[in-house]
Amino acid sequence: MAENRAQIPPLFLNRFAVQDSDPFRRYLNRLEVEIGREDYRHLKRVDLVEPSPPDAAFAAMEEITERLLKTTQNNYNRQLLLRQGIRVYLDRHFYHVWYRLKGRSLRFSPLWRENVLRRFFGRLLCEDSGWHPGPPLLPGAEARFLPDEAGGVLLLRRPRAAASLPLLTATHGPYDPHTFEVALYFLHTGKARAALINLGFAGREPLTDENLEKLKKWGVPLNPSNIDVIYPYVDSAGHPYCYKLEKGFARYAALLGGARPKLVIDIHGCVGTDAQDHRLIVGLGGLPPYLAPADIGRVEQRGAVLHLFPRAAYRDGLALLRDLSEEIYVQFCETPHRAYHFAVLGRLQLIGRTLDPHAEVRSLLAGEERTFLPAENIRWLPGAGGNALQRMEARRFEPGAVCLHVEIPTAVRRKMALRLGELATAVSLESSGL
Repeated sequence: MAENRAQIPPLFLNRFAVQDSDPFRRYLNRLEVEIGREDYRHLKRVDLVEPSPPDAAFAAMEEITERLLKTTQNNYNRQLLLRQGIRVYLDRHFYHVWYRLKGRSLRFSPLWRENVLRRFFGRLLCEDSGWHPGPPLLPGAEARFLPDEAGGVLLLRRPRAAASLPLLTATHGPYDPHTFEVALYFLHTGKARAALINLGFAGREPLTDENLEKLKKWGVPLNPSNIDVIYPYVDSAGHPYCYKLEKGFARYAALLGGARPKLVIDIHGCVGTDAQDHRLIVGLGGLPPYLAPADIGRVEQRGAVLHLFPRAAYRDGLALLRDLSEEIYVQFCETPHRAYHFAVLGRLQLIGRTLDPHAEVRSLLAGEERTFLPAENIRWLPGAGGNALQRMEARRFEPGAVCLHVEIPTAVRRKMALRLGELATAVSLESSGL
Protein backbone atom coordinates (compact mmCIF):
# COMPACT_ATOMS: atom_id res chain seq x y z
CA MET A 1 0.00 0.00 0.00
CA ALA A 2 2.76 2.47 0.92
CA GLU A 3 4.38 2.36 -2.50
CA ASN A 4 1.09 3.29 -4.17
CA ARG A 5 0.08 6.00 -1.73
CA ALA A 6 3.51 7.63 -2.03
CA GLN A 7 2.41 8.95 -5.43
CA ILE A 8 -0.66 10.72 -3.99
CA PRO A 9 0.01 14.40 -3.15
CA PRO A 10 -0.16 15.14 0.60
CA LEU A 11 -3.05 17.54 -0.03
CA PHE A 12 -5.18 14.60 -1.16
CA LEU A 13 -4.18 12.11 1.53
CA ASN A 14 -7.15 11.53 3.80
CA ARG A 15 -7.40 9.76 7.13
CA PHE A 16 -10.81 8.55 8.14
CA ALA A 17 -12.44 5.26 9.10
CA VAL A 18 -16.00 4.45 8.06
CA GLN A 19 -18.00 3.16 11.01
CA ASP A 20 -19.97 -0.03 10.37
CA SER A 21 -22.83 1.45 12.35
CA ASP A 22 -23.01 4.46 9.99
CA PRO A 23 -21.73 3.24 6.59
CA PHE A 24 -23.25 6.02 4.46
CA ARG A 25 -21.90 9.01 6.34
CA ARG A 26 -19.80 11.43 4.28
CA TYR A 27 -16.32 12.08 5.59
CA LEU A 28 -15.15 14.10 2.55
CA ASN A 29 -16.74 16.59 0.15
CA ARG A 30 -19.12 17.60 2.92
CA LEU A 31 -18.55 21.29 2.20
CA GLU A 32 -19.47 20.86 -1.46
CA VAL A 33 -22.35 18.38 -1.10
CA GLU A 34 -23.97 19.14 2.26
CA ILE A 35 -23.24 22.84 2.73
CA GLY A 36 -22.58 24.33 -0.71
CA ARG A 37 -25.23 22.13 -2.35
CA GLU A 38 -23.14 21.80 -5.49
CA ASP A 39 -25.10 20.00 -8.18
CA TYR A 40 -23.24 16.83 -9.17
CA ARG A 41 -26.28 15.02 -10.57
CA HIS A 42 -25.15 15.64 -14.14
CA LEU A 43 -21.75 13.97 -13.71
CA LYS A 44 -22.40 10.23 -13.72
CA ARG A 45 -25.26 7.83 -14.32
CA VAL A 46 -25.32 4.31 -12.91
CA ASP A 47 -27.43 1.55 -14.49
CA LEU A 48 -28.10 -2.05 -13.57
CA VAL A 49 -27.42 -4.34 -16.54
CA GLU A 50 -29.10 -7.75 -16.44
CA PRO A 51 -28.00 -10.16 -17.71
CA SER A 52 -24.35 -9.22 -17.52
CA PRO A 53 -22.46 -8.71 -20.83
CA PRO A 54 -20.63 -11.81 -22.13
CA ASP A 55 -17.04 -12.66 -21.24
CA ALA A 56 -15.86 -11.38 -24.62
CA ALA A 57 -17.12 -7.89 -23.84
CA PHE A 58 -15.09 -7.71 -20.63
CA ALA A 59 -12.05 -9.24 -22.32
CA ALA A 60 -12.00 -6.18 -24.61
CA MET A 61 -11.87 -3.82 -21.61
CA GLU A 62 -9.08 -3.00 -19.15
CA GLU A 63 -9.50 -4.56 -15.72
CA ILE A 64 -8.64 -2.01 -13.04
CA THR A 65 -9.73 -3.94 -9.92
CA GLU A 66 -6.28 -4.35 -8.40
CA ARG A 67 -5.33 -0.75 -9.07
CA LEU A 68 -8.43 0.48 -7.24
CA LEU A 69 -7.93 -1.91 -4.33
CA LYS A 70 -4.32 -0.77 -3.91
CA THR A 71 -4.94 2.97 -4.16
CA THR A 72 -8.34 3.62 -2.59
CA GLN A 73 -8.23 5.57 0.67
CA ASN A 74 -11.61 4.23 1.77
CA ASN A 75 -11.04 0.87 3.43
CA TYR A 76 -14.79 0.25 3.79
CA ASN A 77 -15.21 0.37 0.01
CA ARG A 78 -12.12 -1.78 -0.49
CA GLN A 79 -13.53 -4.46 1.78
CA LEU A 80 -16.93 -4.24 0.10
CA LEU A 81 -15.42 -4.96 -3.32
CA LEU A 82 -13.41 -7.85 -1.91
CA ARG A 83 -16.30 -9.30 0.07
CA GLN A 84 -18.67 -9.27 -2.89
CA GLY A 85 -16.04 -10.41 -5.38
CA ILE A 86 -16.66 -7.37 -7.60
CA ARG A 87 -14.34 -7.03 -10.56
CA VAL A 88 -13.99 -3.55 -12.05
CA TYR A 89 -13.39 -2.82 -15.74
CA LEU A 90 -12.74 0.34 -17.75
CA ASP A 91 -14.17 0.56 -21.27
CA ARG A 92 -11.72 3.03 -22.80
CA HIS A 93 -13.79 3.57 -25.95
CA PHE A 94 -16.82 4.95 -24.11
CA TYR A 95 -15.10 5.77 -20.79
CA HIS A 96 -17.58 3.57 -18.93
CA VAL A 97 -16.69 1.78 -15.70
CA TRP A 98 -18.26 -1.62 -15.11
CA TYR A 99 -18.77 -3.47 -11.83
CA ARG A 100 -19.00 -7.17 -12.69
CA LEU A 101 -21.00 -9.23 -10.19
CA LYS A 102 -22.52 -12.69 -10.38
CA GLY A 103 -25.08 -12.70 -13.17
CA ARG A 104 -25.38 -8.92 -13.40
CA SER A 105 -23.31 -5.80 -13.81
CA LEU A 106 -23.41 -2.12 -12.94
CA ARG A 107 -22.39 0.44 -15.56
CA PHE A 108 -21.18 3.94 -14.61
CA SER A 109 -21.51 6.38 -17.52
CA PRO A 110 -19.83 9.83 -17.71
CA LEU A 111 -23.03 11.73 -18.44
CA TRP A 112 -21.50 15.22 -18.40
CA ARG A 113 -18.70 14.22 -20.77
CA GLU A 114 -21.11 12.57 -23.19
CA ASN A 115 -23.29 15.68 -23.29
CA VAL A 116 -20.27 17.88 -24.06
CA LEU A 117 -19.10 15.63 -26.90
CA ARG A 118 -22.56 15.52 -28.46
CA ARG A 119 -22.85 19.29 -28.15
CA PHE A 120 -19.60 19.94 -30.00
CA PHE A 121 -19.31 16.95 -32.36
CA GLY A 122 -22.79 15.47 -32.59
CA ARG A 123 -21.65 12.06 -31.34
CA LEU A 124 -19.46 10.24 -28.85
CA LEU A 125 -15.82 10.00 -29.89
CA CYS A 126 -12.98 7.66 -29.06
CA GLU A 127 -10.41 9.04 -31.53
CA ASP A 128 -8.73 12.37 -32.27
CA SER A 129 -11.43 14.41 -33.99
CA GLY A 130 -9.15 16.92 -35.69
CA TRP A 131 -10.35 20.51 -35.78
CA HIS A 132 -14.08 21.07 -36.36
CA PRO A 133 -16.17 24.26 -36.53
CA GLY A 134 -17.53 25.20 -33.12
CA PRO A 135 -21.22 25.49 -32.20
CA PRO A 136 -23.32 28.60 -33.02
CA LEU A 137 -22.58 29.97 -29.54
CA LEU A 138 -18.91 30.30 -30.56
CA PRO A 139 -18.93 31.74 -34.10
CA GLY A 140 -15.57 31.40 -35.81
CA ALA A 141 -14.27 29.06 -33.14
CA GLU A 142 -12.93 25.54 -33.64
CA ALA A 143 -13.10 22.47 -31.41
CA ARG A 144 -10.96 19.35 -31.16
CA PHE A 145 -11.23 16.25 -28.99
CA LEU A 146 -8.04 14.47 -27.90
CA PRO A 147 -8.54 11.01 -26.37
CA ASP A 148 -6.59 9.56 -23.47
CA GLU A 149 -7.17 6.84 -20.89
CA ALA A 150 -8.84 9.33 -18.53
CA GLY A 151 -11.71 10.79 -20.53
CA GLY A 152 -9.79 12.98 -22.94
CA VAL A 153 -9.47 16.73 -23.37
CA LEU A 154 -11.53 19.27 -25.31
CA LEU A 155 -9.51 21.98 -27.08
CA LEU A 156 -11.25 25.19 -28.16
CA ARG A 157 -9.68 28.02 -30.12
CA ARG A 158 -10.58 31.23 -31.91
CA PRO A 159 -8.01 31.35 -34.75
CA ARG A 160 -8.58 35.02 -35.55
CA ALA A 161 -8.49 36.24 -31.95
CA ALA A 162 -5.78 38.60 -30.74
CA ALA A 163 -2.64 36.79 -29.61
CA SER A 164 -2.61 38.82 -26.40
CA LEU A 165 -5.85 37.28 -25.14
CA PRO A 166 -5.57 34.63 -22.42
CA LEU A 167 -5.67 30.86 -22.59
CA LEU A 168 -8.25 29.37 -20.22
CA THR A 169 -7.91 25.99 -18.54
CA ALA A 170 -10.59 24.04 -16.69
CA THR A 171 -8.30 21.41 -15.24
CA HIS A 172 -10.87 19.67 -13.03
CA GLY A 173 -13.63 19.71 -15.65
CA PRO A 174 -16.63 17.85 -14.25
CA TYR A 175 -15.46 18.05 -10.63
CA ASP A 176 -15.98 21.85 -10.58
CA PRO A 177 -19.57 22.45 -11.78
CA HIS A 178 -20.10 25.27 -14.28
CA THR A 179 -16.42 26.09 -14.77
CA PHE A 180 -16.97 24.89 -18.35
CA GLU A 181 -19.74 27.46 -18.76
CA VAL A 182 -17.44 30.18 -17.43
CA ALA A 183 -14.86 29.29 -20.09
CA LEU A 184 -17.52 29.31 -22.82
CA TYR A 185 -18.75 32.71 -21.65
CA PHE A 186 -15.31 34.28 -22.04
CA LEU A 187 -14.85 32.69 -25.47
CA HIS A 188 -18.31 33.82 -26.60
CA THR A 189 -17.70 37.41 -25.46
CA GLY A 190 -14.34 37.53 -27.24
CA LYS A 191 -12.29 37.92 -24.06
CA ALA A 192 -10.28 34.70 -24.39
CA ARG A 193 -8.35 33.16 -27.26
CA ALA A 194 -8.57 29.47 -26.42
CA ALA A 195 -9.49 26.95 -23.73
CA LEU A 196 -8.41 23.50 -22.55
CA ILE A 197 -11.16 21.50 -20.84
CA ASN A 198 -10.54 18.26 -18.96
CA LEU A 199 -13.37 15.84 -19.80
CA GLY A 200 -12.27 13.10 -17.43
CA PHE A 201 -12.76 12.26 -13.79
CA ALA A 202 -9.99 12.30 -11.21
CA GLY A 203 -11.36 9.77 -8.76
CA ARG A 204 -12.47 12.39 -6.22
CA GLU A 205 -15.91 13.32 -7.56
CA PRO A 206 -18.67 12.87 -4.97
CA LEU A 207 -21.20 10.08 -5.28
CA THR A 208 -24.60 11.77 -5.38
CA ASP A 209 -27.36 10.76 -3.01
CA GLU A 210 -29.47 9.60 -5.98
CA ASN A 211 -26.79 7.20 -7.21
CA LEU A 212 -26.03 6.12 -3.66
CA GLU A 213 -29.65 5.08 -3.18
CA LYS A 214 -29.60 3.10 -6.43
CA LEU A 215 -26.46 1.24 -5.38
CA LYS A 216 -27.91 0.43 -1.97
CA LYS A 217 -31.05 -0.94 -3.63
CA TRP A 218 -28.93 -3.13 -5.92
CA GLY A 219 -26.89 -4.53 -3.02
CA VAL A 220 -23.67 -2.54 -3.54
CA PRO A 221 -23.78 -0.08 -0.61
CA LEU A 222 -20.69 2.06 -1.30
CA ASN A 223 -19.67 4.74 1.17
CA PRO A 224 -19.77 8.13 -0.65
CA SER A 225 -16.51 9.47 0.84
CA ASN A 226 -13.55 9.76 -1.53
CA ILE A 227 -15.27 7.64 -4.14
CA ASP A 228 -12.06 6.45 -5.81
CA VAL A 229 -13.29 2.91 -6.47
CA ILE A 230 -15.21 3.85 -9.63
CA TYR A 231 -13.05 6.06 -11.85
CA PRO A 232 -9.47 5.56 -10.63
CA TYR A 233 -7.51 8.29 -8.90
CA VAL A 234 -4.15 7.26 -10.38
CA ASP A 235 -2.93 5.74 -13.64
CA SER A 236 -1.22 2.37 -13.89
CA ALA A 237 2.11 4.00 -12.93
CA GLY A 238 0.65 5.60 -9.80
CA HIS A 239 0.44 9.18 -11.12
CA PRO A 240 -2.70 11.21 -10.20
CA TYR A 241 -5.10 11.92 -13.04
CA CYS A 242 -6.06 15.22 -11.40
CA TYR A 243 -2.81 16.76 -12.72
CA LYS A 244 -3.03 15.49 -16.29
CA LEU A 245 -3.84 18.89 -17.82
CA GLU A 246 -1.01 20.60 -15.93
CA LYS A 247 1.55 17.94 -16.86
CA GLY A 248 0.46 17.94 -20.49
CA PHE A 249 0.20 21.72 -20.72
CA ALA A 250 2.95 22.24 -23.31
CA ARG A 251 1.57 19.56 -25.62
CA TYR A 252 -2.00 20.87 -25.49
CA ALA A 253 -0.97 24.51 -25.84
CA ALA A 254 1.20 23.70 -28.86
CA LEU A 255 -1.72 21.94 -30.56
CA LEU A 256 -3.75 25.14 -30.31
CA GLY A 257 -1.33 26.79 -32.74
CA GLY A 258 -0.65 30.50 -32.96
CA ALA A 259 1.33 32.57 -30.49
CA ARG A 260 2.38 30.97 -27.24
CA PRO A 261 0.18 32.13 -24.36
CA LYS A 262 1.57 34.82 -22.08
CA LEU A 263 -1.46 34.77 -19.78
CA VAL A 264 -3.10 31.57 -18.51
CA ILE A 265 -6.22 31.64 -16.35
CA ASP A 266 -6.92 28.35 -14.59
CA ILE A 267 -10.60 28.16 -13.60
CA HIS A 268 -11.75 26.25 -10.52
CA GLY A 269 -14.81 26.12 -8.32
CA CYS A 270 -14.99 26.49 -4.57
CA VAL A 271 -17.63 26.84 -1.87
CA GLY A 272 -17.36 30.19 -0.12
CA THR A 273 -17.65 30.81 3.60
CA ASP A 274 -21.39 31.49 3.22
CA ALA A 275 -24.09 30.75 0.65
CA GLN A 276 -23.96 34.23 -0.91
CA ASP A 277 -20.18 34.53 -1.04
CA HIS A 278 -19.27 36.23 -4.36
CA ARG A 279 -15.57 36.76 -3.63
CA LEU A 280 -13.15 35.39 -6.21
CA ILE A 281 -9.81 34.14 -4.91
CA VAL A 282 -6.87 34.48 -7.32
CA GLY A 283 -3.92 32.35 -6.30
CA LEU A 284 -0.44 33.09 -7.56
CA GLY A 285 1.25 30.17 -5.87
CA GLY A 286 1.81 28.64 -2.46
CA LEU A 287 4.56 26.18 -3.35
CA PRO A 288 7.92 26.54 -5.12
CA PRO A 289 8.69 28.29 -7.36
CA TYR A 290 7.61 31.09 -5.01
CA LEU A 291 6.75 34.64 -6.01
CA ALA A 292 7.66 37.85 -4.21
CA PRO A 293 5.47 40.97 -4.50
CA ALA A 294 8.16 42.63 -6.63
CA ASP A 295 7.73 39.83 -9.20
CA ILE A 296 4.14 40.96 -9.68
CA GLY A 297 4.56 44.72 -9.77
CA ARG A 298 5.62 47.85 -7.91
CA VAL A 299 5.33 47.66 -4.13
CA GLU A 300 4.80 50.42 -1.59
CA GLN A 301 4.64 49.74 2.15
CA ARG A 302 2.88 52.10 4.54
CA GLY A 303 3.20 50.69 8.02
CA ALA A 304 1.67 47.22 8.06
CA VAL A 305 -0.29 47.91 4.86
CA LEU A 306 1.10 46.91 1.47
CA HIS A 307 0.14 48.56 -1.81
CA LEU A 308 0.91 46.58 -4.96
CA PHE A 309 0.59 47.98 -8.48
CA PRO A 310 0.61 44.91 -10.78
CA ARG A 311 2.23 44.86 -14.18
CA ALA A 312 0.24 44.57 -17.40
CA ALA A 313 -0.29 40.80 -17.63
CA TYR A 314 -1.69 40.61 -14.09
CA ARG A 315 -3.87 43.66 -14.70
CA ASP A 316 -5.27 42.10 -17.87
CA GLY A 317 -6.19 38.93 -16.01
CA LEU A 318 -7.81 40.76 -13.12
CA ALA A 319 -9.75 43.02 -15.50
CA LEU A 320 -11.20 39.97 -17.26
CA LEU A 321 -12.25 38.42 -13.95
CA ARG A 322 -14.24 41.55 -13.11
CA ASP A 323 -16.90 40.11 -15.43
CA LEU A 324 -17.49 37.44 -12.80
CA SER A 325 -17.46 39.55 -9.64
CA GLU A 326 -16.47 42.98 -8.36
CA GLU A 327 -14.98 41.32 -5.27
CA ILE A 328 -11.57 39.86 -6.06
CA TYR A 329 -8.75 38.89 -3.69
CA VAL A 330 -5.18 37.85 -4.53
CA GLN A 331 -3.21 35.43 -2.38
CA PHE A 332 0.27 33.90 -2.65
CA CYS A 333 3.28 32.76 -0.62
CA GLU A 334 6.84 34.05 -0.72
CA THR A 335 8.12 31.41 1.73
CA PRO A 336 6.38 28.67 3.72
CA HIS A 337 5.88 31.14 6.59
CA ARG A 338 5.39 34.41 4.71
CA ALA A 339 2.27 34.90 2.61
CA TYR A 340 0.16 37.77 1.27
CA HIS A 341 -3.55 38.52 1.17
CA PHE A 342 -4.63 41.43 -1.05
CA ALA A 343 -7.95 43.00 -2.01
CA VAL A 344 -8.27 44.26 -5.59
CA LEU A 345 -9.38 47.89 -5.72
CA GLY A 346 -11.26 49.74 -8.44
CA ARG A 347 -8.27 50.62 -10.59
CA LEU A 348 -6.81 47.13 -10.21
CA GLN A 349 -4.24 48.11 -7.62
CA LEU A 350 -3.91 45.77 -4.63
CA ILE A 351 -3.98 46.56 -0.94
CA GLY A 352 -3.27 43.98 1.73
CA ARG A 353 -1.09 42.46 4.39
CA THR A 354 1.38 39.71 5.19
CA LEU A 355 0.61 36.62 7.24
CA ASP A 356 2.09 33.36 8.41
CA PRO A 357 -0.17 30.60 6.97
CA HIS A 358 0.93 28.16 9.68
CA ALA A 359 -0.33 30.55 12.35
CA GLU A 360 -3.46 32.03 10.75
CA VAL A 361 -4.95 29.54 8.27
CA ARG A 362 -7.62 27.15 9.54
CA SER A 363 -9.90 24.52 8.01
CA LEU A 364 -13.61 25.19 7.58
CA LEU A 365 -14.33 21.55 8.37
CA ALA A 366 -12.42 19.21 10.63
CA GLY A 367 -10.68 16.45 8.71
CA GLU A 368 -10.83 18.18 5.31
CA GLU A 369 -8.41 20.52 3.52
CA ARG A 370 -10.92 23.36 3.08
CA THR A 371 -8.85 26.27 4.34
CA PHE A 372 -9.82 29.84 5.18
CA LEU A 373 -8.63 32.95 7.00
CA PRO A 374 -10.79 33.45 10.10
CA ALA A 375 -9.77 37.11 10.47
CA GLU A 376 -11.36 37.99 7.11
CA ASN A 377 -13.73 34.99 6.98
CA ILE A 378 -12.51 34.24 3.45
CA ARG A 379 -11.23 31.10 1.74
CA TRP A 380 -7.46 30.56 1.59
CA LEU A 381 -6.09 29.21 -1.66
CA PRO A 382 -2.30 29.10 -2.14
CA GLY A 383 -1.65 25.52 -1.00
CA ALA A 384 -2.73 24.13 -4.39
CA GLY A 385 0.02 22.01 -5.93
CA GLY A 386 -1.63 21.99 -9.36
CA ASN A 387 -1.05 25.72 -9.69
CA ALA A 388 2.67 25.33 -9.03
CA LEU A 389 2.89 22.52 -11.57
CA GLN A 390 1.03 24.52 -14.21
CA ARG A 391 3.24 27.58 -13.67
CA MET A 392 6.38 25.48 -14.12
CA GLU A 393 5.09 23.79 -17.28
CA ALA A 394 3.74 27.05 -18.74
CA ARG A 395 7.07 28.80 -18.21
CA ARG A 396 8.97 25.95 -19.80
CA PHE A 397 6.72 26.45 -22.82
CA GLU A 398 6.72 30.26 -22.73
CA PRO A 399 9.22 31.93 -20.35
CA GLY A 400 7.57 34.76 -18.49
CA ALA A 401 4.06 33.35 -18.83
CA VAL A 402 1.71 34.48 -16.03
CA CYS A 403 -0.69 31.93 -14.51
CA LEU A 404 -3.69 32.94 -12.42
CA HIS A 405 -5.40 30.17 -10.44
CA VAL A 406 -8.97 31.37 -9.89
CA GLU A 407 -11.38 29.85 -7.38
CA ILE A 408 -14.97 30.86 -8.20
CA PRO A 409 -17.63 30.47 -5.50
CA THR A 410 -20.77 28.44 -6.14
CA ALA A 411 -23.12 31.42 -6.37
CA VAL A 412 -20.97 33.12 -9.02
CA ARG A 413 -20.69 29.99 -11.17
CA ARG A 414 -24.43 29.44 -11.06
CA LYS A 415 -24.98 33.05 -12.10
CA MET A 416 -22.61 32.67 -15.05
CA ALA A 417 -24.30 29.44 -16.16
CA LEU A 418 -27.63 31.28 -16.25
CA ARG A 419 -26.06 34.17 -18.17
CA LEU A 420 -24.55 31.80 -20.72
CA GLY A 421 -27.95 30.11 -21.12
CA GLU A 422 -29.51 33.47 -21.92
CA LEU A 423 -26.80 34.17 -24.50
CA ALA A 424 -27.32 30.74 -26.08
CA THR A 425 -31.05 31.38 -26.32
CA ALA A 426 -30.45 34.73 -28.00
CA VAL A 427 -28.06 33.12 -30.50
CA SER A 428 -30.61 30.40 -31.26
CA LEU A 429 -33.40 32.92 -31.83
CA GLU A 430 -31.18 35.05 -34.04
CA SER A 431 -30.12 32.06 -36.16
CA SER A 432 -33.75 31.02 -36.63
CA GLY A 433 -34.72 34.50 -37.81
CA LEU A 434 -37.08 35.21 -34.90
